[in-house]
Amino acid sequence: MMSTQSNSGRRSFFTGMGALAAAGIAAKMASSPPGTTPPAEPEPEPPAGSGYRLTEHIQKYYRTTKI
Repeated sequence: MMSTQSNSGRRSFFTGMGALAAAGIAAKMASSPPGTTPPAEPEPEPPAGSGYRLTEHIQKYYRTTKI
């Protein structure tokens, strides 16, 4: 049977972790000026040889072939 002290310690640990996470989120939100959005992360480049990709060069070619 588990002791009450073990459960109490576990609960306080998770409560502390939750408070720490909430404080981190609040600090992050307070550091950015209101009305601004964080910069979008660039899309990762697919590995070489991963198949067909619609690039700007190919789109330009398609535009030139339209009648």
